[in-house]
Amino acid sequence: MTKTNLARTLREPAELVAEGLAPAAALPALERVAARYAVAITPALVELIDTADPDDPIARQFVPSANELEMQPGENADPIGDHPHSPVPGIVHRYPDRVLFKLVHVCAVYCRFCFRREMVGPGKDNALSDSAYRAAIDYIRSHGEIWEVILTGGDPLMLSPRRMSEIMADLAGIDHVKVIRLHTRVPVAEPARISDQMVAALRVEGATTWVAVHANHARELTETARAACARLVDAGIPMVSQSVLLRGVNDNIAALSDLMRAFVECRIKPYYLHHGDLAPGTAHLRTTLEQGQDLMRQLRGRVSGLCQPDYVIDIPGGAGKSPVGPNYVLVAQNTAPDARDAESETRYRIVDYCGDVHLYPPET
Repeated sequence: MTKTNLARTLREPAELVAEGLAPAAALPALERVAARYAVAITPALVELIDTADPDDPIARQFVPSANELEMQPGENADPIGDHPHSPVPGIVHRYPDRVLFKLVHVCAVYCRFCFRREMVGPGKDNALSDSAYRAAIDYIRSHGEIWEVILTGGDPLMLSPRRMSEIMADLAGIDHVKVIRLHTRVPVAEPARISDQMVAALRVEGATTWVAVHANHARELTETARAACARLVDAGIPMVSQSVLLRGVNDNIAALSDLMRAFVECRIKPYYLHHGDLAPGTAHLRTTLEQGQDLMRQLRGRVSGLCQPDYVIDIPGGAGKSPVGPNYVLVAQNTAPDARDAESETRYRIVDYCGDVHLYPPET
C-alpha cells in the first residue's frame, strides 16, 4: 500500500459520514463501535460501495453497524479456539502437519464479521517482537511433522517486500517445511501492493508458495484486483479462495454463483466457504447452517465443478474445521433375502442436484 493510499483509508466514523457511507444520526453509535473494533476501508473498496443502496453488499462487509454492540449467546472473543492451541506466541498448532503463523495484527481493511476482531487493529501489538518471531521459527524448526506453514494475522501482506522475503527465506530454510501458504485480503483491498517486488519476495527456493485470497462478492474482483491476482499466478504462485457466507452479501444463489465463477475466471480455485463464526457482535451477518446447505445444493447443479468450494464450519473451542455441506446419500437399504448377499444387494438412495432420488446401483 502506498503512503498516499494509507492516508486516504477511512478510519474514523466521522469520515464515513462525510463520505456518505453512514448517516449522521448513526455517528454516536458508530463511535462506540470504533472504540472497540478496528475500522478501515481502503479507497479501492470505498469506490465499490453504492451509497444509494442501503443494502449494498460491499458496505455490509466493511462499514460498521450499531448491531455490532449487541452480543448473542455463544459468541466468544476467541470463537475458533486459537488460544488453547498456541504453544508459543504467534503459532497455532491445531492440526498435526501444519501451523498458523500470525505475523502481524493489522489489516488493510477490517471486516465487520472478522473472527479475530478482538485481536487486531489499533491498540494491539502490530507485529511479533523479534524475540517472539525467533521463538516461533524455532518451534517450527523443532517439529518435523510440520509440512505447511500458513501465514496469517492480521494480513501478512501488510509487511514490506523486504520483510516478506526474509520470512519466506527463514521458513524455506527449514527442511521439513514444504508449503508456505498466505491468507490475505490485499489483492482485493489494495491491489497496488501486489507489486513486482512483493511477487518476487513470495517466490522462494525450497518450498512451494500458495496464496489464499479472501473475497465475498464478485464486485470485489475488479479489473485491478484481477490484475493483481494475475501477477501472482503468472509468477507460478497458485491461488485458492476463501469466502464467508454472509447475510445480505452472498446468501443467494445468484451472488454466490457469480462469486465462484469470478474466482475461476481469475485462475483462483474456490477452496472454502466458511459458515460465519460466533465472533462478538456479528449475529446480524450470520446465516443458518440450513441456508448454507441449501445454497450448496443449488450451487452443485448451477455452476461448473471447478466452482464448488467446501462449505465448512470452525467448531467453537478449537476442534477445527468440519465440512457441513449437504449429504446426497440419504439411506442405505438391503434387499438381499440372505445376509451373506448383503454387500452385493445393498442399494443407496442418491439425491441429484434437482432433488430427485435415484437408487444406486439401479434396479434391473
